[in-house]
Amino acid sequence: MARVLVVQHLAGEGLGYFADWLPAAGLDVHPIHPYLGHRVPAVVEGDALIVLGGPMSAYDDSRAPWLPAVRDLLTSAVEDGVPTLGICLGAQLLALACGGRVESPAAAGPEIGVATVDVTVEDHLFTPRPIPVVAWHYDAVTTLPADSVVCASNAAYANQAFRVGESAWGLQFHVETTLDMIRDWTSAAREDLLADGFTPDDIVDDVRAAEPALTATGHELAKRFAAVVTG
Repeated sequence: MARVLVVQHLAGEGLGYFADWLPAAGLDVHPIHPYLGHRVPAVVEGDALIVLGGPMSAYDDSRAPWLPAVRDLLTSAVEDGVPTLGICLGAQLLALACGGRVESPAAAGPEIGVATVDVTVEDHLFTPRPIPVVAWHYDAVTTLPADSVVCASNAAYANQAFRVGESAWGLQFHVETTLDMIRDWTSAAREDLLADGFTPDDIVDDVRAAEPALTATGHELAKRFAAVVTG
């Protein structure tokens, strides 16, 4: 099986559904946990790279001192043509690593809950159409790296998904999250959500109602990424 290196930034922001979907599609998943002291390699040790989300900013090196190493890893992955997927924080780190810019916090404000993004390109990961996703971000990619293509957008955020080169994708949104993960996130961030005008219980209810469509979107993307990796 092809080996995928996964960088996880926090215990509560893991692979979610991807933990089952990727192995079923032929990928051998190997998470590392730098917040526990795991080494971040200089180059991808394997056939692909996934960088997951987290509550920190992409610039927050003091809070997460492994971030410079992750950005360097993403740079080397793109330069080496390694299939790469950055999710939320991972997408922001991918943009920074390749010369783009991230706004923290984003002027448009936080985007949290079920959202729809319009896919505008046809490539290995995407087919043009609206897709439902889980949004959970306060920051945003505002300037894409050179040699990038916008893959999806919506009215709130122009760069919801992008591709750098031929085989590295950044997703501002989540496609891997389970309902249990959303319950945990809303519980942990309850006071902040309320302060920002969100109702935690409504977020959970919305994700529950949209779960069949959300999982269909995520499962297809996982299979497509696996096909890129396995060739």
